[in-house]
Amino acid sequence: MLAGCALTQGAEATAGGSTSVAAEAPARGPLVSAANPLAVEAGMKVLARGGSAVDAAVAIQAVLGLVEPQSSGLGGGAFMMVYDANTAALAVYDGRETAPASATPELFYENGRPLPFVDAVLSGHSTGAPGAVPMLALAQKQHGALPWSELFGDAERLAEDGFVVSPRLAGMINSAAPQARTRWATEYFTKSDGTRYVAGDVLKNPAYAETVRRLAREGAAGLQTGPLAEAIAAAVAEGPRPGGLTTSDIAAYKPVVREAVCGPYKIYVVCVPPPPSSGASILQLLAMGERTPDLDKGAQSPEAWAAFGQLQRLMYADRDRYFGDPAFVSVPVAGLLDPTYVAGRAALAPALRGAAPFGTPPGAPQVGGDATREPAGTSHFVVVDAKGNAVSMTTTVESLFGSGRMAGGFFLNNQMTDFSMTPTASDGAPAANAVAAGKRPRSSMSPVIVLDREGRLVGAMGSPGGSSILAYNAKALIATLGWGLPVQEAFDLPNLVAKGEGFGADTEGFSQEMRAGMAARGVVLRSNTSENSGLHGALWRNGRWDGGADSRREGVARTR
Repeated sequence: MLAGCALTQGAEATAGGSTSVAAEAPARGPLVSAANPLAVEAGMKVLARGGSAVDAAVAIQAVLGLVEPQSSGLGGGAFMMVYDANTAALAVYDGRETAPASATPELFYENGRPLPFVDAVLSGHSTGAPGAVPMLALAQKQHGALPWSELFGDAERLAEDGFVVSPRLAGMINSAAPQARTRWATEYFTKSDGTRYVAGDVLKNPAYAETVRRLAREGAAGLQTGPLAEAIAAAVAEGPRPGGLTTSDIAAYKPVVREAVCGPYKIYVVCVPPPPSSGASILQLLAMGERTPDLDKGAQSPEAWAAFGQLQRLMYADRDRYFGDPAFVSVPVAGLLDPTYVAGRAALAPALRGAAPFGTPPGAPQVGGDATREPAGTSHFVVVDAKGNAVSMTTTVESLFGSGRMAGGFFLNNQMTDFSMTPTASDGAPAANAVAAGKRPRSSMSPVIVLDREGRLVGAMGSPGGSSILAYNAKALIATLGWGLPVQEAFDLPNLVAKGEGFGADTEGFSQEMRAGMAARGVVLRSNTSENSGLHGALWRNGRWDGGADSRREGVARTR
């Protein structure tokens, strides 16, 4: 129905229930919304030179990996949604890391038992073959307008001359997080006087400057082969607990181009990546929301927020059970979005007390329970160029500073800890997200692109947040497309994350009256303990961009 986008069963978008944000004039850039002003500036410069949205994404990622290394980088992975304005086609670029060829289901076992999670993160076992750079190289080859070699100038200059450490980065540098205290991080973040960098200091990274020069010259091969690949493998092979990632694993990595999964919400079509991303879970929640009248009562309604929390519980129960790498497990995406199944799940929400049970959608495989943990450390950005091509990209090194190990001036991912720590349930059934050689771990990264019913670009958005990404993206979509709020106001609404037994929230963001009204409906709030949101994005409204950058981060949204 939409070129390059699989519209789910029963998903014909219908009018009504929401005010349209589309306009007669087609959506055009420039637009960049990202988590650091230096990265936004780099992207805007590329667009000003006639670069495409994907060209700008390369420059943005190169700068983010330097100035926001706690969240993403050249040693990590990503999912990128690309909208082609000429063909109205959507493509998904899967740059999720892959497990080494030596990986086994017991990758994080020691003496017959799973390692403590922090020990697993800090180990060499936690690093998979990096995917962000190969993914960007493939996307830029197919959608670029400028030479690849011309996209790294800002990153090189900032690394060579230094950049001002932001308050958020300074907080991470001086935190008690063990990844910030490894020998690599300590060497990088310690000044000549023996103290750590603080906000306002100028931090230089000549090794990173040399890395981006190499990438500019050699493309993805500059990371996947030669000195950089050797440095990555050497860092992984160091103790404690050396890992098995080899230069062969790094060289063998290949990004995957996938078809987007799309579904209706109000008068729009919402598109997300397919598995191993969990984006289809957001579509499931929105579909359940269409069958939940309380959700339409708006941001000032305790009934709406309570309904949102209960629907999340149902969504997460299914996501945690079934999602994994589709090359290894059958993920019942069509069944989870089947209208009859969705209606049945939505009907459970009002009476839910405690954790929701997982359902059995059509086509569901026999899989066991999951023991996956998803820590903080991710970023999201959106780009639209002058022709109306768009990028929505979520990018990560997984945890804060990844594994805490470095090569070439950048941090290495700990993405393998996004697999289930135990490969089977107590009854012996295999977990859908168990470790396997060459496998991509399940991801909550879910970059969103929104279209109208004719397949025209309406907007794009997304967030970091570990497993809470699904809740944050859903909140933003409901608040903007369903409740009609301005994008910035929607992003800055308090967060509510309902997974399992409890309801984590920005409790102080809800009034006492709102909290009491939610509690009367079985939704008792506690403080949110997961990574907070970092929503970035925009919607095309009345012939201009209504952009936003989550006030919980340091980003901006710019159109000039």
